[in-house]
Amino acid sequence: MNQTMSKQILLVEDDTALGQGIRLALQSETQQIVICKTIKAARDILMDTQFDLLIFDINLPDGSGLDLLTELRRRSAVPIILLTANDMEMDIVTGLELGADDYITKPFSLAVLRARVNTQLRRAASNGSVVLDAFCFDFERMEFTKQGQPVELSKTEQKLLHILVDNRGNTVSRATLVDRIWTDGAEYVDENALSVTMKRLRDKLEDNPSKPAYLKTVYGIGYTWEVK
Repeated sequence: MNQTMSKQILLVEDDTALGQGIRLALQSETQQIVICKTIKAARDILMDTQFDLLIFDINLPDGSGLDLLTELRRRSAVPIILLTANDMEMDIVTGLELGADDYITKPFSLAVLRARVNTQLRRAASNGSVVLDAFCFDFERMEFTKQGQPVELSKTEQKLLHILVDNRGNTVSRATLVDRIWTDGAEYVDENALSVTMKRLRDKLEDNPSKPAYLKTVYGIGYTWEVK
């Protein structure tokens, strides 16, 4: 087995039987599964190990998985799938707004989990390059084009675009965007800064910035990259 080519997946789940079932469903020559039962254990291993995908329960013995999600999204864009014990719409909405890539409600089919995991791994394998209609965004090389023409984006505009594209089809709250874009330790960030950054991004990407087709405002909540 070529370990260097294996995808590393961290599962944070305190139910031993469920954790082992998920490991059996996902473990393969190309996927290695590491299981933690607590947020503390997950934090410890995440300090030393880089993973390709994280799966964790919202309800854990030492706290909420949503808190762990918030911490991770301040420093990482690794794909994250949430597990929730019941169909709690508020937990699901909050998780997606905080930057989760997908969620699964228990009880769930292991075949469905496998499919969701494979989807997230395929998306992550694009090495930061995303093609959406007439746009091509390469976040690793910081190269952006519209209809084949280069578009120059500031670092702040790139951060905003990256978050919205990673969460396309979902709404990201203004508070989450401010928290994740301005991570330089500034105690106060003028909320108007987000509106100004969005306006500049629309001016560069939208055909009609006053009636955006992609960078949509969800009034009272935040912004979304609309999926066509």
